[in-house]
Amino acid sequence: MLHRKIYQLCCDGREVCIFLRDQQRWIERARILDIEGDLVTLRYELDEEDEVSAWEELVRLDSIGSISQKISSVSRFGFEPTVSEDCPDAERLDIPQMDASPSKGDEVEGASKAESSQSESNTSSNTEL
Repeated sequence: MLHRKIYQLCCDGREVCIFLRDQQRWIERARILDIEGDLVTLRYELDEEDEVSAWEELVRLDSIGSISQKISSVSRFGFEPTVSEDCPDAERLDIPQMDASPSKGDEVEGASKAESSQSESNTSSNTEL
């Protein structure tokens, strides 16, 4: 079963994260280049301080403990994802808008507070006369 899934990921050319049981480490953002017998060829890059190095590694199928792949990602910072017009409502993301301007309810409430404080100042000035 794992062999077939790895073969499918190899054909798709997607980036995957692979956990190697015998070394107890994760290889992130790797591409599966080839499967030959029980050997899997992986290619990945590492960012170390001021250099980027590319690695190609042969791994035994038995040493692979887990494979995962990123399906999608959405930025949390003021980004509104593009949504297709034919996307069903049930599948749409409900992302709250991060707007600095006050909502309409806040404007009305603020206006009524200003009016009430103005009327209080008028009544106090009338009583002083």
